[in-house]
Amino acid sequence: VSLNKKINLYIRLITIGFGLIITSNIVSNMWFEILQYIHGGDFNISDPIFNNDISFYVFKLPLINTAVNSIISLLFLLIVVTVLFYGYLAMKDSFKNMSQQFENIHQFPRQHIDLSGILNKKFIERIITQLSFMGVLIFIFLGIRNALRCYELLYSQLGRVFGAGYTDINITLNLYRILAVGCFIAAITFFIGARKRNLKLALSLPAILIFISILGTIIAGGVEKFIVEPDQLSKETKYMEYSIKYTQNAYKLNNVKTIEFPAKDDLTIEDIRNNPEVIDNIRINDQEPLIQVYNQLQGIRPYYVFHDIDVDRYVIDGVYKQVFLSARELDQARLNEQARTWVNQYLKYTHGYGIAVSTVNNVTPQGQPEIFVRNIPPTTDTDFKIERPEIYFGERTNNYVIVNTDEKEFDYPSGADNVETTYEGDAGINLSFLNRLLFSIREGSYRILISNNIDSNSKILINRNIVQRVHTIAPFLYYDPDAYIVVNQDDGKMYWIIEGFTASDRYPYSYPTDLFIPGWNVNYIRNSVKVVVDAYNGSVDFYIADEEDPIINAYDKIFTDLLKPMSEMPEGLQNHIKYSQKLFDIQTDMYRLYHIVNPTVFFGREDYWDVAKEKYMNQGEEPAGSSYLMFKLPDEENVEFLLTTQYTPQNKDNMIALFAARNDGENYGELVLYEFPKTKTIPGPSMIETKIDQDTEISSQLTLWSQMGSTVLRGNTVVIPIEESLLYVEPIYLKSDTDSNFPEMKMVVVSIGDKILMEPTLDRAIEKLFGVSEQRPERPIVETEYDDTNINNLINKAQEVFNDANEASKNGNWAEYGKKLNELEKILNQLNNLINGENQ
Repeated sequence: VSLNKKINLYIRLITIGFGLIITSNIVSNMWFEILQYIHGGDFNISDPIFNNDISFYVFKLPLINTAVNSIISLLFLLIVVTVLFYGYLAMKDSFKNMSQQFENIHQFPRQHIDLSGILNKKFIERIITQLSFMGVLIFIFLGIRNALRCYELLYSQLGRVFGAGYTDINITLNLYRILAVGCFIAAITFFIGARKRNLKLALSLPAILIFISILGTIIAGGVEKFIVEPDQLSKETKYMEYSIKYTQNAYKLNNVKTIEFPAKDDLTIEDIRNNPEVIDNIRINDQEPLIQVYNQLQGIRPYYVFHDIDVDRYVIDGVYKQVFLSARELDQARLNEQARTWVNQYLKYTHGYGIAVSTVNNVTPQGQPEIFVRNIPPTTDTDFKIERPEIYFGERTNNYVIVNTDEKEFDYPSGADNVETTYEGDAGINLSFLNRLLFSIREGSYRILISNNIDSNSKILINRNIVQRVHTIAPFLYYDPDAYIVVNQDDGKMYWIIEGFTASDRYPYSYPTDLFIPGWNVNYIRNSVKVVVDAYNGSVDFYIADEEDPIINAYDKIFTDLLKPMSEMPEGLQNHIKYSQKLFDIQTDMYRLYHIVNPTVFFGREDYWDVAKEKYMNQGEEPAGSSYLMFKLPDEENVEFLLTTQYTPQNKDNMIALFAARNDGENYGELVLYEFPKTKTIPGPSMIETKIDQDTEISSQLTLWSQMGSTVLRGNTVVIPIEESLLYVEPIYLKSDTDSNFPEMKMVVVSIGDKILMEPTLDRAIEKLFGVSEQRPERPIVETEYDDTNINNLINKAQEVFNDANEASKNGNWAEYGKKLNELEKILNQLNNLINGENQ
């Protein structure tokens, strides 16, 4: 008896210790869920089935599920340990008994071996008795888990819509409730049967519950197939309405302002004159070719690199303009191989320098963008202000650097010499001897410890990649890796702005998407944070951009000193806040279907939309995607900076709607939908591409360029609402196979209604479409003997002369043939001048 007491005591002590270790480990990993449970606020909208506020599913249910599942797993683990321990003791006693029997056989040969003592019924009864309390807990928590499974039906994908449908509510929900009650009863019967050592009483109800679970699953499948599917519309109508409502709420698509836009073709020269700020901001450059141009023309040195092109708007010389801009960062990996020493990489070449800025609507006669902030140090003929051009923190700054050393830093090249500098910012960790030792271990470089250039005034700058930097500070947020550079015109300093998001996959009835993070199907998303990083000092500020988001408000309560209200952001930065393109693209994708509010139309997908397609560059036809443009909304006096995309009916090319997000001032975040008449055909970007291919003059010109050794590239088709009409503009680029390795914008295609033409400048195209407007400064055109002849006429003339030369050759008139060849050469030279600029 005393031995059994000791064994039971050991088992209890081991169980308690084991449980404490696992529990503490689980709780340490659940701390963030616990804090969200405590601080999570209401969404002020309840689910339609259980009438719980959405906060229950986002903040509370995940913690409850994790805790219940962890306890069940822990109990099953303890049961396994207990069974193995008692099995070991039973086997030990049984083998001892068998050993005694073998000894008796030697004395009494006719005696048989009795194996009934090994793992017999009494052993099982004894195990069940010992496990009676754990078994009760198991069934109680299984009952709780079945009750919680009722809530998981709100994310069901069984029926026509995402979320609980007819079968889920009428069959599966009742099944879970029966199983939950059954588990609670089974806890009682199991305990009584275990204490009485009655296996039948202990295990019969659990066996029945397993049978009910299997039978319920079969019944649910049968109801879905034979009752719901033949009459799906009437059975699922109510649930489709839930899905539409909650998906729109989750993706913030419930307040889209709809504008009935007539899309007339009667734009006049007076309309053009009344909208000069719209015309002057029509984009005739694209980011993809522009990044190549920036790197070629403004890279200055091989180690400087422009990572990507950002689009923004600035007030320049008193005029509100849309611009392209990019930061000139320094990439140590691009240093000459002989110059790639440890001193150069970590002490000398420490920072990038300045930016390049160009307007979206101007190009030089050679087809290159007009860069009005350029060179090193930055120069400009405008009032654009940049006072602190050094970039110590950026998108390409992936390595640590050490500043304030005895080795002066390279600042920027100046002719044959280099200008040097010393870091004056606040960033960095002072390199005391202990810190030098620790960082030499951390970075795997003994030179940090032994370098004579480093002294007590030196500082090491780490986490200089801005996305990595903000993720290290706030890993619970999600970030768009494509940050954009802003020059604050109030202080002339450069800042990076990174879009921060909150997201969840626990919003009831909201259809999920994996466009946000591949592999994770989220069904709630908000661009709740704007993160500002000082490009010089590396200071990071998190501003709440969506005060209505309950998730970011919960984080604000958890991390009380991290997040700031948007009102504290400097005005010079607030002027450059943009609607997140990543969020807009997700909303655009969801709105293709979830603009429909009628469940009958929703069921038949009768009004399903596609994102418009276009031919871009030489990549063939692809979705047009979203782009930032500037135009006036109806009934608005001023031009606005908007993020737009176009919709077409499914598998069609005509445009049915234009979707836009507002960016400026108090209107930031508003979504607008231009709905076009369904009674007439409104050309989409793909139809404009077809018109280009079918227009004899334009297509023949593009073909001729291709035959002359140049690659013809097509830019984005820009759709601009002006008054009550739509103007289509598309730039045409040439990329020479011999003279240049970057594209140059050479022509602009403009279309409205049935009219389409291509001219070297936007101004000339508009004049030919609408008549001569008031005198506007025009881009200079190269003048030669064909100065009054446009390119179309030159092409026609070249074809005519070429045919004459062929005819002379056939007739053996070689003098005439030579004359025609000389004439053709002059025409082709003139074409080359118009296409590629004057000869260098």
